[in-house]
Amino acid sequence: MESPIRFENVDINQILKTLPHRFPFLLIDRVINIREDYSGIGVKNVSFNEPCFQGHFPDRPVFPGVLMIEGMAQTAGVIGIMSVTGTEKPRAVYFLTIDKCKFRKPVLPGDTIEYHMKSIGRRKAMWWFHGDAKVNGVVVAEADVGAMLTD
Repeated sequence: MESPIRFENVDINQILKTLPHRFPFLLIDRVINIREDYSGIGVKNVSFNEPCFQGHFPDRPVFPGVLMIEGMAQTAGVIGIMSVTGTEKPRAVYFLTIDKCKFRKPVLPGDTIEYHMKSIGRRKAMWWFHGDAKVNGVVVAEADVGAMLTD
């Protein structure tokens, strides 16, 4: 049974209030279904207009895997920051670790990536998440990421 939803739809305006990232390095468009078990789904609509496609690769554009990992981390950051309540609400998130990273299929312009993130551990201000990046329900990348929430 799935955990209850705390935040159904975090739009770009709320993401901008939550994360310090801005263009061209804000790599999620919204986060949906943030649950009480600290899971949620980040959504990224990949456009041919992304700056990375100028060099990756001009004749066959492929969304860089490292940017998918960053998208996972940003999704985890939104989940973590929005899940903390009270006076100790963090204002920043710092990427700490990447483990068990695998790239399975290329992501192309026109694809929509869903970053399915679930907390796998927490110690004080440090959080760890497992993420599966999916396009049309197919896993295209996966990784465990760690981050520290701070003010």
